[in-house]
Amino acid sequence: MSRGFVKDGDQEEVPMVPKRAYLPDDVPNFVTRAGFEQLMAEKEALIAEKETLGIAHENEKRLALNFINAKLQLLNSRITDARIIDPKDQPQDEVTFGARVTIKAVVTGKLQTFQIVGADEADISKGKISFISPLARALLNKKTGQRVTLKREKEEILYDIVEISYI
Repeated sequence: MSRGFVKDGDQEEVPMVPKRAYLPDDVPNFVTRAGFEQLMAEKEALIAEKETLGIAHENEKRLALNFINAKLQLLNSRITDARIIDPKDQPQDEVTFGARVTIKAVVTGKLQTFQIVGADEADISKGKISFISPLARALLNKKTGQRVTLKREKEEILYDIVEISYI
């Protein structure tokens, strides 16, 4: 239909959906088993939300459904591309995906423990860092006792790897 026959208010509004955690196009979507379960739970929650929308006004309901459908589309893409990595299949003596790593800052002596996880399951407040983060990339393939350098814009931070474990 020609634009001449459409009222301005009749155009469907495209929902603005927040992007998912950053993952470069050429990088596989590695996830832990817990991370995959988290993605599936998120999908179930969105489907439940979609089925129980309590919006009476038809236009508002349509916009809410479009928003949920757009979020589901992004989520389904992540689920489809997910590659679950089993920690038991990883070399237990070096840092790889899924490892829980305790590091010690050389200058301050401060100990920190992180688990290297998928982009969508990363949560620094829970000690989970994405495998594509600068710190995780510095730690990958290293062993207990080795020193790693995290290059920052104005400084380099040195860490010693104190312990590696897999959950």
